[in-house]
Amino acid sequence: MGFTAGNLGALVPSGVARDKPALIERAEGVRQVVTFAALDALADAAARGLLRRGLVRGDRIGLLAANSAHYLALIYGAQRAGLVPVPVNWRFPAATIAYVLENAGVRFVAHDAARAAAVPGGLPRLALDGPDWDALLDPGPFTVVDPMPGEPALFLYTSGSTGRPKGVVLSHQAHLWIVGQRLAGAALNEERFLIAAPLYHMNGLALAQLACAAGATTVLLPQFRERDYIAAIGEERCTWVTGVPPMFAMLLREQALLAATDTSSVRSIRLGSAPVSEALAAAIRAAFPNARLINAYGTTEAGPVVFGPHPGGKPTPGLSVGYPHPAVALRLRAADGTLGDEGVLEQKTPGLMDGYHARPDIAPPITDDGYYVTGDVMRRDADGFHYVIGRTDDMFISGGENIFPGEVEAVLERHPGVEQAAVVAVPDDIKGMKPVAFVVPRAGAAVDEAVLKAFSLEHAPAFMHPRRVWLLPALPLAGTNKVDKVALTAMARALLEQGHADRRD
Repeated sequence: MGFTAGNLGALVPSGVARDKPALIERAEGVRQVVTFAALDALADAAARGLLRRGLVRGDRIGLLAANSAHYLALIYGAQRAGLVPVPVNWRFPAATIAYVLENAGVRFVAHDAARAAAVPGGLPRLALDGPDWDALLDPGPFTVVDPMPGEPALFLYTSGSTGRPKGVVLSHQAHLWIVGQRLAGAALNEERFLIAAPLYHMNGLALAQLACAAGATTVLLPQFRERDYIAAIGEERCTWVTGVPPMFAMLLREQALLAATDTSSVRSIRLGSAPVSEALAAAIRAAFPNARLINAYGTTEAGPVVFGPHPGGKPTPGLSVGYPHPAVALRLRAADGTLGDEGVLEQKTPGLMDGYHARPDIAPPITDDGYYVTGDVMRRDADGFHYVIGRTDDMFISGGENIFPGEVEAVLERHPGVEQAAVVAVPDDIKGMKPVAFVVPRAGAAVDEAVLKAFSLEHAPAFMHPRRVWLLPALPLAGTNKVDKVALTAMARALLEQGHADRRD
């Protein structure tokens, strides 16, 4: 199926059985089935209700809630009416949430009960899990708005770990192109997708769009909790699961529950938004022997259609993100500006954003010839397969040497006693900056700082080895379920300062 025009909120395919489950919502022990007919009707009723409230085409509405069927129905309904949903990371600090809502210029905020207090005072609001929702709905057919070229369908705000979040403006046409390309790759209508990644993030929302357009069933969890996720796989016979690597690292620690659960239904595991280590990939394959592991890549600004299988049928190497998709142009630019086999990935795609909303202080990272400069450093092998090395804004210089934290993490995670590693940079009087590491050891493993520093020195250049290694039971996660490097950097600085204080004492 291909999409060249249309509305991103009207993805329910005409040929799907109307009584087929579109969503199976599992929350707080309650299971609710929403058929495609019911989802379609809810989206239409939401569209009618939003316009009845006085909203007009182009108005933005904020969403501050955990995943739910009402959340998705409101997004689809708003888009059908020509409105622009703005899903907000509810794990942001209160001041950041207020900034996002102000920057987006939302007319009102839809929220659930758990996040009602996070809605800034003075903004009109709508409770998704109360009588407000029923009052919004205006049942009946709705004539879907036909978007103009480039008309916004969605604002997604980046995490803002290095500054204020940026509102990425995504058009109907761009994301319909993305959905069409993904549907062209495989028949997905019989899949049962499991989504626990937050719908304010591209990882979860793009998959929900794909599943709806494919006429497939989505099992929807309000948020990621390891035991709930495993239970959903076993009880709902999910075939396709997705998330970010730290989610699966946490999942694999529930060894007893995994052993007691029939996970044989899982055929595909798609990991994205962060690099996958060799150790984690091996552990996932052992836990889900029937599944193929997809090491995916994508960005909020340009979507998840970037890489795919090799046109000649060559198998994708384990840690590669794949071969360039035939509809996307890619190039790698080195620090000196030359193009070659290693450098910053630049991407030209019909799925590209239309800039950042209300941020005249930021020039969109798009070249004069239309390539999006991702900031992700990659290398390309002789067969054309690409591998993520790290991000330019993560790279730091230590004693004149460039260090990518991901490369140091990959070395540490090769140690059999290491489950996860995270590397951050801290100031050094001599080197300028230096790497330090936090490590989650494998259950029962006997590792310590000295062992891991020696292992790094043995398997990588000396300048890369972490000068300090601290062991943690788990790594802290940010709102997108990626490892929270900001929190770890603050922790490292505090630990080093405490060490200096102890020596002074």
